[in-house]
Amino acid sequence: MFQCSGGLVIEAEAATRFQIQSPQPGRAIQSIALDGKGLLVDLPRRRGPLQILTPHAIASVRGTIYAVDVTASTTSVFVAEGRVRVTRRDGTDPVELSPGDGVDVSQGKRLDVRRWPRERAAGLLARFGR
Repeated sequence: MFQCSGGLVIEAEAATRFQIQSPQPGRAIQSIALDGKGLLVDLPRRRGPLQILTPHAIASVRGTIYAVDVTASTTSVFVAEGRVRVTRRDGTDPVELSPGDGVDVSQGKRLDVRRWPRERAAGLLARFGR
C-alpha cells in the first residue's frame, strides 16, 4: 500500500507491475502506468485528476474508489464509489462507469459497460482485502 500526497492511496496486488509517472516538482501524481496484475485506487474528490495507463486502456478519475486489473489481452475496470471515465489506449470509445459498473477493454471488442455480478466484483476487491 502506498499513501501519497493529497490523500491518494494506491494498493498494489503482489507481483503487480506498475510505475508512477514522474510528477512535476511540487505537483501531485497525475498518472500511473500499469502493465500487469491489479491496483486499487482511493482518490479523494478534492485532489486533482489521475490516469491509470494500461496496454489496452486509460482510466481517468477525479475522486473515487476503483480497481484496475490487467492481463496480457484485457484491462478490466470496476468502480466501487464515484465515477471513472475509460477509453481505449488511443483515447477512443469513451465510456463512463458509476458505482457497481465495470468494463473489459480488449482489442476488437466493443466497450460494453455492465453492472458486474456481485461475485465478480467481490472477487476483484477481495484481492485487496476489501
